[in-house]
Amino acid sequence: MNILGISAFYHDSAATLVTDGRILCAAQEERFTRIKFDASFPMYSIKFCLGYAGLKVSDLDFVVFYDKPWLKFERLLETYLHYAPKGLSSFLAAMPVWLKDKIFLKNIIVKELKKAGEYDSHKTKLLFSEHHLSHAASAFYPSPFKEAVIVTLDGVGEWATASINIGRGSKITVLKELYFPNSLGLLYSSFTYYLGFTVNSGEYKMMGLAPYGIKGSAEVEKMKEIIRTRLIDIKEDGSLLLHQKMFRYSTGLRMVNDKQWRTLFGFPKREPESAIDQHHANLALAIQEVTEEIVTRIVKHAKSLVPNGMSPDNLCLAGGVALNCVANGKIIRENIFKNIYIQPAAGDAGGSIGAALAAWYLYANNERNSENNQEGMAGSLLGPEYQAAEIVGMARRFKAPFSLFDFFNDIASQTAQFLSDGKVVGWFQGKMEFGPRALGNRSILGDSRNPEMQKKLNLKIKFREGFRPFAPAVLEESADEYFDIPVQSPYMLLVANVKKSRQIPLPDGYNDLTLMEKLYTLRSDIPAVTHLDYSARLQTVSLNANSRFHTLLEQFKLLTGCSVLINTSFNVRGEPIVCTPEDAYRCFMRTDMDYLVIGNYLFDKNEQPAWNDKDWDKNLLKD
Repeated sequence: MNILGISAFYHDSAATLVTDGRILCAAQEERFTRIKFDASFPMYSIKFCLGYAGLKVSDLDFVVFYDKPWLKFERLLETYLHYAPKGLSSFLAAMPVWLKDKIFLKNIIVKELKKAGEYDSHKTKLLFSEHHLSHAASAFYPSPFKEAVIVTLDGVGEWATASINIGRGSKITVLKELYFPNSLGLLYSSFTYYLGFTVNSGEYKMMGLAPYGIKGSAEVEKMKEIIRTRLIDIKEDGSLLLHQKMFRYSTGLRMVNDKQWRTLFGFPKREPESAIDQHHANLALAIQEVTEEIVTRIVKHAKSLVPNGMSPDNLCLAGGVALNCVANGKIIRENIFKNIYIQPAAGDAGGSIGAALAAWYLYANNERNSENNQEGMAGSLLGPEYQAAEIVGMARRFKAPFSLFDFFNDIASQTAQFLSDGKVVGWFQGKMEFGPRALGNRSILGDSRNPEMQKKLNLKIKFREGFRPFAPAVLEESADEYFDIPVQSPYMLLVANVKKSRQIPLPDGYNDLTLMEKLYTLRSDIPAVTHLDYSARLQTVSLNANSRFHTLLEQFKLLTGCSVLINTSFNVRGEPIVCTPEDAYRCFMRTDMDYLVIGNYLFDKNEQPAWNDKDWDKNLLKD
């Protein structure tokens, strides 16, 4: 049975193909269109999935959309009616889009599927899954657990903004839900907006800014108290009530009431691209710590709901808030659950996986293989891969000189030497990752020991804000030599502290330094991946999940004695992660990367012809 899952029309459109219960392939539309967070119908992703499996549209048994648009429309109308006459401008802006397109989404999907091939509604049934069920299914069914508590947290689906579920075998049962307008995701996004970042994409920037706040300071504690008393009411079980008079997302075109928030916090909304001051970092820290408190309460409450006869050890997480790796790390440190599995594409793109799997297990009533304790995401390496002829064809088009290595170990050894010499390498191997993280197949790599490397990568290669941290990739078997983490972190979704033995004490007067002076203060022997609070968002690399990246790390360790590299996504600010060899070469030539490795092919920047598209970055989205 072939099932196509689709997420689209909000952000992060994607498609997933599930064949007989196995995730065969998946991709995000942005990678093909080169439009970051592309929300359009995922035609290219669908064509990739069908082509990879050798199928036509007529070979599909089900096509499943990841949420129910009529329920969303119901929520929209009821919200506007409840707050009327407030929100008239927002209502007038939204209605034409809904009346023209979104409430007729079934017709639109059918029309688009027919463009991809012959579609027969009698043979290929079109289904709609609920949004949070798609999230829950995306986390539980690929997990190695036979039974688990499933928590989903995001901005909003149809009505639900969070859910607690039980997964047992092939069944998922909803226990509790939190409903719009009360939402942890929308609360976090409101602060993202106020601190001058883009909602639905800048939340991870705010998380990265938080460690620049002064933990325990009077200002941070005052801000946390304002959040708890003036903006929200947090219940013991983690549910929360947002005081709507302080927000505008229900009825307006902005997230918050800017004037009221300025009165509360004592400074205006930060304008995008403007300077970041200490009070901005302190506010980011305040909402991050409140978020961690809420997530921890929800997870503890979820564990209390485990029915008799079911193991209380396993937790699955999905939804956009599950990408908050700092909160995830706190769950691990507090040992609330023994085992935790987080869907690597936890946001809306991963909804395409959950929609397809929900149809396989819940609609088609297939049994889950209880003997299979293997994780089902295949390392999240589910996208396109490219063969030698395509790499050589790209090189010929650009007249790009290259060296070809006969054996992968040889090019891994040479790359390790480049990295140890302080060079930056674009690393392109095998299948493209699915989800927001580059995991060693579409990565930019650097030496974690080099104290200048973070600055070089941010300013000369990624063209992004200097405060942004970089993640370490570490050999799975060596992780406990560098980081305090009792579990593996294959998908870069957990934050752990650098080992005390590797930390360097902060100098006197550290809190009086500017943000950038703090950033460039040495704090460990792997400074390029150690954030201001001695934390790191790490990826543990196993031989089974990614043998090529594991081999490179082994070669780097043999050469340097260090098992840790910087791993950041192969893109520049405003661009999606590269998909094709051509995407990779363009990014390589537009930046100060020193070398590009595609498969066994090596491109040296010094040997390449002059690159002429000098104004390539003018139209990029400043995410």
